[in-house]
Amino acid sequence: MIAIPQQLPKMTIEEYFAWELDQDIRYEYINGEVFAMTGGTIPHNDIALNLYASLRPYLRNRGCRVNVSDVKVQVTPKSPYFYPDLIVSCDPQDLNALKFIQNPKLIVEVLSPGTSSKDRGEKFRYYLTIPSLQEYILIDSEKISVERYCRGEGRMWLYYPYTTGDIITLSSIEFEFPIEMLYEGVGFETEE
Repeated sequence: MIAIPQQLPKMTIEEYFAWELDQDIRYEYINGEVFAMTGGTIPHNDIALNLYASLRPYLRNRGCRVNVSDVKVQVTPKSPYFYPDLIVSCDPQDLNALKFIQNPKLIVEVLSPGTSSKDRGEKFRYYLTIPSLQEYILIDSEKISVERYCRGEGRMWLYYPYTTGDIITLSSIEFEFPIEMLYEGVGFETEE
């Protein structure tokens, strides 16, 4: 999904929650400003759903929830609020959440040309400040490539790149899968 800044007056978090209820599309919120979330590509959607379809039955009996793209995550109570492509929380406070997830364990963003720099930059910097976050996953929608950032000691984050033939380990939820599972049924544009 691509976030596009809107020419609206700055809002408080309370005004944003009330205002967004009346909107036809989703909006992310950063320090008083709202950003419209535009539609992603079919490969983008298929990749997120492939991961969701594998995680949902696995997590259901482990006291965790998994959501895709229409659920926002709260970075801090004041700001920002983002809509990740996939989010996992095992925190009891989040299991019955109705508006947003506060204590994510795992966040996944599916990259596309329009979102890559924001997902790697601004969002990444904000996500790293969430104390409960254990892993941040970036999945390329144009080629078989996954990047995994896993919380280490202190402020250290460990980087793991994956490509064709690799088995991806999500240590935060003790789940492994072949990278090809993410790309099942996904078509890539070919150069002519």
